[in-house]
Amino acid sequence: MINRKTNQIGFTLIEVVVSIGIISVIAGAVFGVYALIINQVTLYRDKTTVSYLAGQYMEIARNLPYSKIGTMSGNPNGSLPDLPNARTLNFGGNNYQVYYAVSYIDDPADGTILLGTDPAPTDYKQIKLYIKNLSTNTISNFLTNVSPKGLENMIAGGALNILVIDSVGQPVQGATIHIVNSQTNPSFNITRTSDSNGNWIEVGLPESVNGYEISVTKSGYSSDQTYPITEQNPNPIKTHATILVGQVTQISFSIDLLSNLNFSILDQNCQGKSGIEIGVKGSKIIGTSPDVYKLDNTYHSNSSGHISFPNIEWDIYTPTVVSSNYMIYGSFPIQQVSLLPNTSQNFNVIIGPSTSHSLLVIVKDSSTGGAIQGVNVNLQSSLLNYNSTKITGGSIWGQQSWQGGSGEEEFLDPTKYYQDDGNIDISEIPSGVRLIKLNNDYVSSGNLTSSAFDTGTDQTNYTTLTWQPTSQDSATQLKFQIATNNDNETWVFTGPDGSENTFYEVPGTTIHSSNNGNRYVRYKAFLSTSNVSKTPVLTSINVNYISGCYTPGQVIFPGLQTSNDYVIDVSMNGYITQTISGNTIDGYALAEISLVAGEN
Repeated sequence: MINRKTNQIGFTLIEVVVSIGIISVIAGAVFGVYALIINQVTLYRDKTTVSYLAGQYMEIARNLPYSKIGTMSGNPNGSLPDLPNARTLNFGGNNYQVYYAVSYIDDPADGTILLGTDPAPTDYKQIKLYIKNLSTNTISNFLTNVSPKGLENMIAGGALNILVIDSVGQPVQGATIHIVNSQTNPSFNITRTSDSNGNWIEVGLPESVNGYEISVTKSGYSSDQTYPITEQNPNPIKTHATILVGQVTQISFSIDLLSNLNFSILDQNCQGKSGIEIGVKGSKIIGTSPDVYKLDNTYHSNSSGHISFPNIEWDIYTPTVVSSNYMIYGSFPIQQVSLLPNTSQNFNVIIGPSTSHSLLVIVKDSSTGGAIQGVNVNLQSSLLNYNSTKITGGSIWGQQSWQGGSGEEEFLDPTKYYQDDGNIDISEIPSGVRLIKLNNDYVSSGNLTSSAFDTGTDQTNYTTLTWQPTSQDSATQLKFQIATNNDNETWVFTGPDGSENTFYEVPGTTIHSSNNGNRYVRYKAFLSTSNVSKTPVLTSINVNYISGCYTPGQVIFPGLQTSNDYVIDVSMNGYITQTISGNTIDGYALAEISLVAGEN
């Protein structure tokens, strides 16, 4: 038998994969270095080209007679191309745009026109040359000053002093100032930039009455401008500027960072309403007699009930309902939104069916101006036999009579209730809930469960539980529990700590938050006595809640009749009660009432 030994020479699969990976890394690094070199070469070549072009075109400007140095639509006027008349050329395979900006400089060395110490403020000219690479949109600029030979140029004209500030009066640097005048010959179309103090001074302008149209812009900022005298705006607050010979026209413009504003048009259950026409008006006025507002338009809510204003300027915005079938039942913030620069804010407008006559009451703290929650607002009219009480920021479910008896599941008849344990008497006068008497003695305890009340939405927050009388005989006790749910079937009664072991024993106690987010509510009253000759008494009870959307400090009284004898009574613990008599309600009425802290 012959043994043969074979030597195999080659690479395994793993070695091949590793080798390819190493080669790929090396190749990638080499390619990256190559790309960087190419990019740097291209950048260097572009800089070289731009420098060459700058030398050529700056020399063209310097070789002009001093009186001819100016731009085609600028001040001073001349033959050099400016931005509206930019020159496009191809050089080295790239397209470039070339244009100039020329301005007079009022050198303070011999006084200034602003101080009234220089009658000839056009001391010399400043030339700015711009070269833009149209492929990369890179702009390079170059600057030089050119002085006249001999005496300074005695050009007759006036000056325009422009100040650009933000919403709090601080200077805005780098704002673009566009000055246009088509009434002069030659016409002007000038673009300038505000300095670090927000200023630009344009001197040597020819005389023109209301001829200089000025607008100020900056990327990411709002804009401001002058306005023409028109039939729609006969008295602009900031008219197109007037320039008179030897005088300085001073004008300021206010711009600031843009903001975002979103209106949500909601029904009383906090659901978005689509297709609602809303008027939105700002507070900034651009004309008077009559007032002309910078923003005063109508808009329609989208399918989600939203009206969005991206990139809107700071202002105070007030909404109104234009759609005739609806009216405002409340809003958050109240009535209007004060939008600050560089912010985003939501504004909820709660609407409901329109009625011929209604009253929206807004209650605020007199010292802070803030909305007050939980204020009792009573509206009465003796002529119409009308009497209604509501709580700011919410609603009330109340009951003052139980004489209709038990057996009512749903709260439809306000004199009925669901059930009691047989130890309750509701027949005595005056009306109320008492313990029953057996053999001339009151039983020791009893309880009553109310009918189920439907708030209309699971977007309900329960606030406070109040009842009358607020105090009982020391031998008796009156206490309550609350139950809420969304199925109108599962009733678990709890007290102020959210458990079944505690009870509401002090009127005005806050209802535990575990009840929030539920549509249906019931109360259960517990009466007891330690003296058989005495009984606790319940004459009225109120469950206070916020149903649907939050309307701080506000209550709406819809469906009223017109009258001039309405009395508004506003009261809350810790504040002095306000009673306002002789109110006329005719149409959609609004009453804003300030409460002063103190005791009655």
